[in-house]
Amino acid sequence: MKNQTYRMTMLFDFYGELLTERQREFFDLYYNEDLSLSEIAENNGISRQGVRDVIVRAEGVMQKVEDKTGLIRRFLQMQEHIVSIEEAAGQIKTLNYRQYEDPRIDRLTDAIARAARALKE
Repeated sequence: MKNQTYRMTMLFDFYGELLTERQREFFDLYYNEDLSLSEIAENNGISRQGVRDVIVRAEGVMQKVEDKTGLIRRFLQMQEHIVSIEEAAGQIKTLNYRQYEDPRIDRLTDAIARAARALKE
């Protein structure tokens, strides 16, 4: 994946509900709200190390689930394949427009593009 923060926010999007409320809160404040460990600690009346421990545990829980399920890996692979499908449908539509002008091909490429868009959502 691109970088640590991106990877962690993906883990949170997929598996955040598996965390305790406190883990979710601290993780969200640190990664999504960009608060420092010290700021989170001060706002919650605990030590900076205490905040770090909660966040590290949350990261571990979510990474463990990802290692077992591979949902994020498969999701990212699927997104790449969808882009390829959309590009191929566009190329077929262009080729049809330039050489064949067959309305059936237009309808089929439109259906493929619609299905690919629906999979993205």
